[in-house]
Amino acid sequence: MSGLREQDLDTLLIGAAALAVQASQAIMAIYRQGCTVQDKPDSSPLTEADTAAHVILEHGLKQLSPRFPVLSEESSPREFADRRRWVRYWLVDPLDGTREFISKNNEFAVNIALIEHGRAVLGIIAAPAKNQLVLAHRGIATRFERLDATQAKLALIDPQFEFSPEKTIRVGVSRSHYPAEIQTSLDRLGAVAKVALGSSLKFLAIAERSIDLYPRLKSSSSEWDIAAGQCIVEQSGGALLGLDGQPLRYNQQEDLLVPAFIACADLTQDWLGQLGWRLPNLVVPA
Repeated sequence: MSGLREQDLDTLLIGAAALAVQASQAIMAIYRQGCTVQDKPDSSPLTEADTAAHVILEHGLKQLSPRFPVLSEESSPREFADRRRWVRYWLVDPLDGTREFISKNNEFAVNIALIEHGRAVLGIIAAPAKNQLVLAHRGIATRFERLDATQAKLALIDPQFEFSPEKTIRVGVSRSHYPAEIQTSLDRLGAVAKVALGSSLKFLAIAERSIDLYPRLKSSSSEWDIAAGQCIVEQSGGALLGLDGQPLRYNQQEDLLVPAFIACADLTQDWLGQLGWRLPNLVVPA
């Protein structure tokens, strides 16, 4: 199976990053003026910001690469019989962390991923309220930039990471989902400092080494919540793994919900074993 060339990914990354900036600007305009909130059929919230960002990204990505389908959280549902034929497609969450947006805690993001043969080969996460744009694709290291100055590279991640087993392990946890099973597992690690973060910002914290580990049991997370973060974590030298120890793959089944996983910065540690999560010994709660 042939893949996109690095120069093709460069072009797509530049174009998609510009769209992430546009979507972020639209989100922040609504964030400042306030918005109404509706409930979607699954009871999750929807705001004008979700819709505005979706329109910008869906239209822009179709212009950028007309041959690639766009699957967004706010898209009309696509049947697996149709999706399973996709070799490459955009996977988008126009506003990841809508609850954080509504609560005005600044911890929301725009997620854009390009999926090729089931793997996330390009990832962009924009954090509009934090003026941060993070970019990665297969073959290049993760870049952190300012959202309002995308031509100025601010940091290049060094994939070499030294882990000291004596130090406190910094663990990212969700602000919205924290099942008791997570705490039971963390108790096995010893000294742990929990860092609560909303949306996909936990993946950025892994990539920039401000946290060491983000474990997540099966929950309401969907593929568009995870894919951009997986590429960013991997290209920073980390990993995002399922309970079988393998990188997550996308568009493999009818259900778009993501199984349990860990994201980690240090690949020398058996995090699954330390947490007691390695299959087949763990029965993951539904």
